[in-house]
Amino acid sequence: MDRMMAAITYNRICELGSLSAAARSLGISRPMVSRYLDEMEKWAGSRLIHRSTRRLTLTPAGEKTLEKTRQLALLAQGIEGEATSQTPSGTLRVACAHFTATHLLAPVIPAFLARYPALRIEVDINNQAVSLVGERIDLAIRITNAPEPGTIARHLGTCRSVLCASPEYLERAGTPASPEELVEHNCLHYSRFSGQSWSFRDEHNEKVSVSVNGNFSAGISSLLCDMAAAGVGLAVVPEIEARAGIASGRLVQVLPHLEPQPLGIYGLYQSRDHQHAALSLFLEAIKLHLAE
Repeated sequence: MDRMMAAITYNRICELGSLSAAARSLGISRPMVSRYLDEMEKWAGSRLIHRSTRRLTLTPAGEKTLEKTRQLALLAQGIEGEATSQTPSGTLRVACAHFTATHLLAPVIPAFLARYPALRIEVDINNQAVSLVGERIDLAIRITNAPEPGTIARHLGTCRSVLCASPEYLERAGTPASPEELVEHNCLHYSRFSGQSWSFRDEHNEKVSVSVNGNFSAGISSLLCDMAAAGVGLAVVPEIEARAGIASGRLVQVLPHLEPQPLGIYGLYQSRDHQHAALSLFLEAIKLHLAE
């Protein structure tokens, strides 16, 4: 018989105090539980359990065997978990915003899928928070300083932003010399934020906040970046989004001595138990990409 299954069955009998309860828990028959117990006693060379009509009690040999079988079960779980984590398969469902999918996931996914060809990744692009359980999401990547409560949030990196505008807009409206002057400008902002307030850190690491208004808002940073480059107004966008425009001269960084409030990049998942085998590996790949 399978000695590992016999050890697992013996552990369950000791935990539940009944052969019948162990059978129900393991989904096997009561006679099969008895056979596994007999196998354990033959393996140990001694009686392990005193059987009576009222309850089961462990013999001294049974107590020593229980300690060993528990260690054996933990070792088996560790070996199984390690083997599974090295060869992930099935479908990993990931939720994230458009910017995250384009700049954080797209550079990582090709090599990751090539390394694990039995894996399939589904990306659900949504700028709003999603229910991990309700939407059957294994992992959500969020850029925020307030991760959704009720989830495990693993910090992966930092998203830094820049305040920028086109040379044409600055020539027409003037270049602000201080954050207070932003109230006089057309400030483009994210549509999912109702009250707009931009926060910065100055050269002394002091926080500076200013209320702003503008005639355009959008839910994705790439569109805000395009509108800023088209001369519509000023925008705070991720540095990686504005990098090409600044390099080409289509965008100019404004108030460079001030740093817009950085945001954390988090991987959110529901539980450390029974998580997808690829989840931790995928998080490590994203974290490495961000570090580079």
